[in-house]
Amino acid sequence: MSRYQTIPVWDGITRTWHWLLALAVTSGWLLGEFRTFNLVQWHFYAGYCTGGLLLFRVYWGITGPPPVRFAALVPQPRPLIAYLRVLFRREPSGVAGHSPLGGLSVLVMLILLTVQVCTGLFAEDDSLFHEGPLSDTVSSATVRKVTSIHHQNSRLLLFMFGLHIGVMVFYQVWKKENLVRAMLSGRKLVRAEPGRSDPKDEPPRD
Repeated sequence: MSRYQTIPVWDGITRTWHWLLALAVTSGWLLGEFRTFNLVQWHFYAGYCTGGLLLFRVYWGITGPPPVRFAALVPQPRPLIAYLRVLFRREPSGVAGHSPLGGLSVLVMLILLTVQVCTGLFAEDDSLFHEGPLSDTVSSATVRKVTSIHHQNSRLLLFMFGLHIGVMVFYQVWKKENLVRAMLSGRKLVRAEPGRSDPKDEPPRD
């Protein structure tokens, strides 16, 4: 009997949300990094889209399928330590959902994105004479401080995105586990358990 089997894990709503968020955040970063008078407003639109997706993620983290709920993302000490001990083994993680480190990284990413969206509402761009929709509700000193946080936090996000891509490459090359394909198809390679069938023809639950 195989030690691993491929089963439905990621539902269709979660997968769609994931790729929409990736598109919104990537677009927002590019439009902000290479902004011009003609493009800066689209940077705000990308931020609004990201904010809407984050609000939905809060709802989905409470009511969605077990693998994507917030309770599943918070790593417990023992499973985290056990996972770290076998992290560099040349075999799939076999976890039916996010690994303990993966769940922690999702939480960090969600927090950083929330900070980025919220600060963007109050930030300003003096060079292009644009400002967030709520910037006139706070003092000029607060706007400058929030704008600074917005820029600094973007660097943290860029680091996290680079780490995210690096982890996917590590899993693909070293652990022989294709995380991208799992988020596209919804089916994930997990450790076989007694009594668990191998529903190869069963579609992921949406």
